[in-house]
Amino acid sequence: MVHDTAVRTPSVLRSTEFLRLWTATTASGIATWALPFVLGLAVLSRSLTAVELGILLAARTAGFLAAVPISGVLADRYVRRRVVLWSGMTSAIAAPVLAAFVGNSLVLAAVAAAAMGAGQGACRPAFSALTAEVVGLGQRQEANAFMTMSIRVTTLVAPGLTALLALVLSTQDLLLAIGALWLVAALVPPTGSGLTAPPSGAGFVAEFLDGVREARRHPWFLPGLGALSVVIATGYSATSVMLPLVSRDRYGTEAVLAGALTAFTLGALAGAALMARWRPRATGWTGLFGLALYGLAPLCLLLPVHPLVLIVVYAVAGLGFDLFNVPWFTATQREVEPAKLARVSSLDFLLSYGLAPLGLALIAPAIAEFGTSAVLGVCAVVCFAAPALAALVPSSRDFRSAT
Repeated sequence: MVHDTAVRTPSVLRSTEFLRLWTATTASGIATWALPFVLGLAVLSRSLTAVELGILLAARTAGFLAAVPISGVLADRYVRRRVVLWSGMTSAIAAPVLAAFVGNSLVLAAVAAAAMGAGQGACRPAFSALTAEVVGLGQRQEANAFMTMSIRVTTLVAPGLTALLALVLSTQDLLLAIGALWLVAALVPPTGSGLTAPPSGAGFVAEFLDGVREARRHPWFLPGLGALSVVIATGYSATSVMLPLVSRDRYGTEAVLAGALTAFTLGALAGAALMARWRPRATGWTGLFGLALYGLAPLCLLLPVHPLVLIVVYAVAGLGFDLFNVPWFTATQREVEPAKLARVSSLDFLLSYGLAPLGLALIAPAIAEFGTSAVLGVCAVVCFAAPALAALVPSSRDFRSAT
């Protein structure tokens, strides 16, 4: 078999269609990230209470998780560009509603937050499938790398920018700006191929299960997805809870927290930039090795290391995360049957993102029951072991299914 990376192709940045897609996905990424941050600023300004913030974020998450599998079916049944339009417009319309009722009517604000979450969740599988329509096979890894890099840059610069804007803009104004970003996400993407699968006549559940069967047809996919989901639900959740506490109690300063999070983002940005051009021989094993590097983070929180060591470890963990993400998305778009790609992508997002809130909810009780050291130690072992077990599947070497 000749690998698609053997032939040099022009940069994907020369494609107007890709740049439109990149702009739309970046806008949706900024809008998705900004909502909880802006609502958090509303708590600081006393427009919301902490309890109300929790309810709104829970409503948003519920909308997200409910919409992901539905969108996967719709994006395989209808034109992907149209599903992106519907999704983006849903969030764009919900934004001014949320702006009108936040701090006034918790029920209506929660409904609007759920609608925004639904739009966010619905666009994910459709964008992933649209990428495979717009970008040629030889350019997809570079395209996915640039998509990932935009997310990392957003994470790096957006908090400070949003905080500055909050000095001159109200919470309502910032929510309207989020709505404008969703309009960009809805209206800017290219058309794509516009190909749709012939109607099967089956219901939503049957069509989604057909996507699950397609995922099972690729031996590397479910073990790889399982490893990713486990690392996020255990390691990422544990470190999200423990890093602020360790920064405060062990090092006596919030600078370690800020430094570690910034280092993680910079490391991930470097990983995505590296994968834009690097084509390792064993792409899958390289990605799984990168994913396993996250186990260093809970291990480092467990040990009394120098703060600079902790920051460096977080940079390495970030690097590893995108050594996995970029080839993972690329392999899914390459190997999965095009007519079922959105459903398989929705399964990916549903498990990897869906288990994260569960992990966060269980970490604090687990720490109270078993102690910090035990929880961090177990999470570190799990983060190392899960990718290693996934790598034992023969086709995981290159994330390629047998043909």
